[in-house]
Amino acid sequence: MLKLTKKADYGLIALRHLAMSGVLMESSSAKQIAEQYGIPLPLLSKVLQRLARSGFLESLQGTNGGYRLARPADEMSVLDVIHTIDGPVILTSCFHDDQECDHSNNCTVREPLRKVHGAISNLLNSITIADISTGDIPSGEAASPARGRHQFIALEELVRS
Repeated sequence: MLKLTKKADYGLIALRHLAMSGVLMESSSAKQIAEQYGIPLPLLSKVLQRLARSGFLESLQGTNGGYRLARPADEMSVLDVIHTIDGPVILTSCFHDDQECDHSNNCTVREPLRKVHGAISNLLNSITIADISTGDIPSGEAASPARGRHQFIALEELVRS
């Protein structure tokens, strides 16, 4: 099953929260975000620190301190956030490990799954923090919206099964 880790989920929630303020300079503390969304503060604090080190957030000190977006939300892809927090998205180990499995010579699904993996990565890369903040999620390829929507529905079905 393809599933985000809690850390990636919390990072996306926090970035969405900050993006929804509508103002790039607005900040929130880790405590405020944790309380609003019922997220464990120690884990959220670590995620926010990682996002700050990676240039997604700025950390502000002082009485009105906290975190704010370091750049516009439409310049942050969901895939980049997931990579920052969890590392690469891996559908199956044969896409990550350089070693061959016992079935690689006779495997009939490796290449089709590689295409699914590529489509998932492309879709996540096409969705920005601004998109998840407004609910305006792109459905796939910009040049062919109908084809992109079809691919997205097919991906949903594959992920569910």
